[in-house]
Amino acid sequence: MIPVIDLTAYLAGTPGSLERTAREIQDALSRIGFLVITGHDVPGRLIEQTFAEAKRLHDLPMTKKLTMKLNDHNNGYMAMGRYAVWTSDVNNNDKPDLNEAFFIRRERAPDNPMRMTGRRFTGPNVWPDDGLMPGFRSHILEYLQAMEDFTNRLLPAVSVSLDLDPGFFTPHFVESQFNLRLSHYPPVAAEANQFGIAPHSDANFMTFLAQSDVPGLQVRTVDGTWIDMPYIPGSFAVNAGDTLHRWTNGRFLSTPHRALPPTGTHRYAIPFFLAPHLDTRIECLPTCTGPGNPPKWEPISYEDWITWWTNENYDPKRQNDIAA
Repeated sequence: MIPVIDLTAYLAGTPGSLERTAREIQDALSRIGFLVITGHDVPGRLIEQTFAEAKRLHDLPMTKKLTMKLNDHNNGYMAMGRYAVWTSDVNNNDKPDLNEAFFIRRERAPDNPMRMTGRRFTGPNVWPDDGLMPGFRSHILEYLQAMEDFTNRLLPAVSVSLDLDPGFFTPHFVESQFNLRLSHYPPVAAEANQFGIAPHSDANFMTFLAQSDVPGLQVRTVDGTWIDMPYIPGSFAVNAGDTLHRWTNGRFLSTPHRALPPTGTHRYAIPFFLAPHLDTRIECLPTCTGPGNPPKWEPISYEDWITWWTNENYDPKRQNDIAA
């Protein structure tokens, strides 16, 4: 039911592959909002290394993790039981999620012009001391670079899938606002209406989740049925987020999904959340409106959108009274 798209020919530049891949993306994101990507060129070594780094970080004693709590830019460590998507319109999320996570955004040098503005989400990452976790920072930055390179190469197909010029999205993703989440789901018992991650849709443009062999992710179909994400080794589960949903006037679906707590084992996840530059104006695309189909939402900057969403769901102050 969830389409599988092989990118081998597309990434090789095979004639006709751009149009074919665009049609497949259009079908998947307008029909269910999710797809599985194979044939990508993100090295398997990097993916495995990033899973290993997620486990290594979450294996640290709590006293060490609490020295790296979320900063004002929402980078760093978030303890379990202090978060859910409280703004979800697909479920009454009244209990915190059963996962802990560590967030990394684009690494900006102190003299980077965006960082020097002092704007939220442009500030420093929080890194464990290299003596505590040697190689962690360099490994994560290597993965982030690979993911940025890969997703940039996919943007032309997303543009064409919306009947736009292949280069339409590219300028909006120069110094894009991506985010990597290193998540840990322990095998714990959930209360009623409690989840590893409660039902929600993503706020960003598109999400790329490297698949692992520990199940958990479920997707809600348009008829309300929850289905398991099919596991294909070495693939990415990909979905459109609310930003792309708004940009396309609802044409591409931002589909609700959830994660169940694992049974008898630990689950780690390394979703890469792709989003445009903070200054990007999210307004109805010209190919997604017409007679009888007016724009559904007022234009908004990505900065204003993600600031509202983050303030409602990821308040760093909720981490302040956690004891080791």
